[in-house]
Amino acid sequence: MPKFITFFSYTGDAAKAMIEHPSDRTAAARALAESVGGTLEGFYWMHGKHDGFLLTSQPDGVAASALAAAAGATGAITRFETHQIFDQAEQSMIVSAAAKARGVYKPPTG
Repeated sequence: MPKFITFFSYTGDAAKAMIEHPSDRTAAARALAESVGGTLEGFYWMHGKHDGFLLTSQPDGVAASALAAAAGATGAITRFETHQIFDQAEQSMIVSAAAKARGVYKPPTG
């Protein structure tokens, strides 16, 4: 099953609610991933541009996008970035396919 990393940020109101009523958000993230046919592999907080990220396995990009859309529709989470990630075996297949494609691609001229 394809793996995805989804970065997210909380709104100010959501951050305030978590400070006032602390809770482990892992169960909610797990339920969200499972609701679109996937599994949660990790839920992490971070500093920087985003507040955290999820590592999930999802059936496809449609499911990964649905996860972000469902969470974003709550209004508590913003600035989603979802990227499919690849292990070494998949990277080898990508490079092999790119080599074949490069042999037939003709760049624009002029």
